[in-house]
Amino acid sequence: MSVAYAVETAGLTRRFGDFVAVNKVSFQVQPGEVFGFLGPNGSGKSTTIRMLCGLIAPTEGSGHVLGLDIASEAEAIRARIGYMSQKFSLYPDLTVHENLRFYASVYGVPRRERAARMAELTAMAGLTGREDSLTSTLSGGWRQRLALACAIVHRPQVLFLDEPTSGVDPEARRAFWDLIYAMAADGVTVFVTTHFMDEAEHCHRIGLMYGGNLIALDTPAGLKRLAVDGEVLEIEGDPQDSARSLIAALPGVYSVAPHGARLHAIVDNASQRSESILTTLRNGGVVAGHIEQIEPSLEDVFVAMVTAQR
Repeated sequence: MSVAYAVETAGLTRRFGDFVAVNKVSFQVQPGEVFGFLGPNGSGKSTTIRMLCGLIAPTEGSGHVLGLDIASEAEAIRARIGYMSQKFSLYPDLTVHENLRFYASVYGVPRRERAARMAELTAMAGLTGREDSLTSTLSGGWRQRLALACAIVHRPQVLFLDEPTSGVDPEARRAFWDLIYAMAADGVTVFVTTHFMDEAEHCHRIGLMYGGNLIALDTPAGLKRLAVDGEVLEIEGDPQDSARSLIAALPGVYSVAPHGARLHAIVDNASQRSESILTTLRNGGVVAGHIEQIEPSLEDVFVAMVTAQR
């Protein structure tokens, strides 16, 4: 079946009593796109995915996956998608191949195709030689790859990944994203939620969620270009809290936020503000070190967008 959009929503809303978890969210996802939902915990990302997968019903609005209505055709949708939740239900007392065989059966993969499909997925996930290993003995990164293999055993057209790399090391996260790109290259639409800003850079387009609202939607480059009104300075100051307060009070400074051990300040003129920031920090008893203008990151974009919402 050919459809204009792999995923489409219009005014999608979900309430839990008086609490609005998702508020009138509208967007479209192209077939074969890697689409990211970026936002902090509690912003409505997982609730949106659960509605799109037919796991909970919307309170208002509409949504379609592969042209199927999420409210009335949820069962048909679930047969055509893959879903990997934050706590994907692998069976720890089963081996790698036993888990794959179980999910192949659940998803209705024909018996004559299962052995070849399991071998293909085992190789894709880098688990060749570990087929008989108990899942409980695998590291977090290997379990994550196995979970992905189980989610796509039936060759879904759309893959929903809800915070798929939480709790795994950076190397495992990079390997996981290599697998995602390989699937997208084969035409699979990938819808992924994350709160890792660096992961969102891998997406073709990103929707920024905050407080249940979709506050921005564009490519990573487009968001950086349009959302950050000013220039970004990266600043090192100790103690950081004092440095942040001093910088925030200066004229021409739009926002200041911590980025690891350093601060990012969005200012009207980076070259002009650098000297006044250093002077202010030193006069305020802060040990000031590194300061330079940098290109805005998605975290800068998110801080700017959230600040504008308040």
